[in-house]
Amino acid sequence: MNLNCKKIEMMPSESVEYVIKNLSGDMVTFRDIISVIGRDGMLVFCILLTLPFMVPVSIPGVSTLFGLVIGLIGAGIMTHRPPWLPDRLLRKKFPADRLRLALEKGTVWIHRLERISRPSIPVLTYGLGMARVNGLMLIAGALLLMAPFGLIPFSNTLPGLAILFLAIGVLQRDGRSVLLGYMTLVLTSLYFAFLLLGGIAVLQGVIA
Repeated sequence: MNLNCKKIEMMPSESVEYVIKNLSGDMVTFRDIISVIGRDGMLVFCILLTLPFMVPVSIPGVSTLFGLVIGLIGAGIMTHRPPWLPDRLLRKKFPADRLRLALEKGTVWIHRLERISRPSIPVLTYGLGMARVNGLMLIAGALLLMAPFGLIPFSNTLPGLAILFLAIGVLQRDGRSVLLGYMTLVLTSLYFAFLLLGGIAVLQGVIA
């Protein structure tokens, strides 16, 4: 299975812009997006799903749903099989105007990464073993994205950024970007642990 973009000659930013231009209607579903990008473009799909968390455009409830889809894609990469996406999830509708706005604003992040991205540290991007590791890291990022800290600053941006680094790194064979993804996952985990411990301390103070 080819896990890269359906249109191999396209850069990730061009692929996302292609999706934006070809989405129509007032509401959009995951199935609509996949029909444009193709099932072979799952890493580009991951990139696309991180962009709403890079900009201040509110689309209520998407972190859990987008995180679930990214996690299923990560599982597909780990097993080297097409990801299984349930029909009920594929039919979930989102406001197209907000999604387009988020994607358009978020493409600036992809352009920035593309300008500095080049093949490097091949041990992190080649081979079935690393595909499994990177798929697992995508699942970890998806779980962090789904964590119930949505109203806290950076709680969606940090895991979204980790997933973005990982997906672009694998697509571009850029081990430095993959490494940044790993580091951002660690930073996110530490940030969430700090929030959790702080919440426990506050709760203990209230009870006492």
